[in-house]
Amino acid sequence: MTSAPTIIDHADNAAIAEWLAARLQAALAAAPGRLAVTLPGGSTPFPILAAMAGKALDWSRIDIWPGDDRVVPEEHPASNVGRIRAALEPLGARVVALAEGAVPPRFALSWLGMGTDGHIASLFPNTDPQADAPRAVLRLTPDPLPPEAPFDRLSLTIPALVDTDEILFVARGEEKAALFAAAVAGGHDLPVARLLRAATCPVTCFT
Repeated sequence: MTSAPTIIDHADNAAIAEWLAARLQAALAAAPGRLAVTLPGGSTPFPILAAMAGKALDWSRIDIWPGDDRVVPEEHPASNVGRIRAALEPLGARVVALAEGAVPPRFALSWLGMGTDGHIASLFPNTDPQADAPRAVLRLTPDPLPPEAPFDRLSLTIPALVDTDEILFVARGEEKAALFAAAVAGGHDLPVARLLRAATCPVTCFT
């Protein structure tokens, strides 16, 4: 991590949507062609994405990669890519399903969530994620399996997630804010700390 992350406390969905739209507009204006973004799963991103629906973005030039996904059919309610397709394909975005052996492009933005155990994407502590992982996408089994989603996962690895121009975290609540601050300070070696050590781009965290 080349510099301390920017921490923005108590931001609502509309504020995060404004920030995201401005970043994507700038990235689209900076270079012709397509750009790629990776998004988290779970419930957090979808109200933010809904708030972006009215923004003046050329979604037809944006490829969306889920940072991780459950190994279930896309029509399953636990599928991240299925929910992302429903939210962003009507706007014109191209959504790319994760697959073992896939090689993602460099991202304009990596948007990540974080669990209270310090996991990011589906890189749970038991998976021992490494900053020099040889593959960009891994199939993993969380241990313990979350009861709300007891499925194997596909996940981008740390090298793929940090191959980006910018990293965004949305980590709401005091517990997550404290865990993130400890990761920045070198207070633990959980997956989020490993990713931050490997990052060489600007990092912003909304709490």
